Amino acid sequence: MLAIGVAVGAAIGPTPETSLAGERIPLLLPAIATLAGGGGAHTTSTATVPPPAVTPQPTPAAASASTGTGASSAATTTSKAAPSTATTPAPAPSSAKTPTKSTGKSGAQTALPPVTSVWLITLSGATFTQALAQAAVAPYIDSQLVPAGTLLGGWSSLDGSAFASEAGLLSGVPPQTLDSIVQPPCPEGVAGAGCAPESAGALTAADEFLKAILPAITASAAYREHGLVVITFGSVGNATASSLPAGASTATLSSEPPVGVLLLSPFARAGARPATAFNPTSPKQSLSGLLH
Repeated sequence: MLAIGVAVGAAIGPTPETSLAGERIPLLLPAIATLAGGGGAHTTSTATVPPPAVTPQPTPAAASASTGTGASSAATTTSKAAPSTATTPAPAPSSAKTPTKSTGKSGAQTALPPVTSVWLITLSGATFTQALAQAAVAPYIDSQLVPAGTLLGGWSSLDGSAFASEAGLLSGVPPQTLDSIVQPPCPEGVAGAGCAPESAGALTAADEFLKAILPAITASAAYREHGLVVITFGSVGNATASSLPAGASTATLSSEPPVGVLLLSPFARAGARPATAFNPTSPKQSLSGLLH
């Protein structure tokens, strides 16, 4: 061990900068390690063996350049790999691909009210527009009926009749009934001068007729549970005008002009005045859109 210490001291002692001691240290270290591990008997014989020839080492500048390039390459590889891992998108949740189910709203929109009892009332010689414009001569229509029902000002009397006929059939629940009620015609001659069509008297007669018959209809159980009243205006004629037997009367409905239709029902929207047009090819759509 003493010999080893002397040899190491001599090797690492101060030497000129041009000395080869710095270059021999790497070569002596393996020999020193061998001597230390082999015991004292082998130390003497190994120390006397001349050192092998010195192999020229690469210059520090070259080694430094090589090391710097390797480190830069490794750093570049690491920096590229990290973003790749971080930006890898996670798989989309399976629930995102599940088709959306219907909320049932469309079913609610097409649901029909259970209308099975329908009353179609045809009044004489005027329009709802005229009745509302002359509230003083038709107070019952203006102040009580129109605010309580759905007024369709653009419908003709034929639209109202077709709607009434289809409404009872569309429910599909028997028994289905349609009662057609026609206002009595204005008397002939001088007696009928005060209720001539298109006059204030005609509106008063229609107003009084509705006031007399509607309370009995709306008070019935059939109306409260599944009823609908459709009111419109037509041309009501007497026996002489229509060449019918005495006592007979007629009610002529037309597609023009739009006299208006009023819907009264527990399922109708009170005070509503929609611009909905009647679709004769799809009465179910009209019924479901107007009644809730």
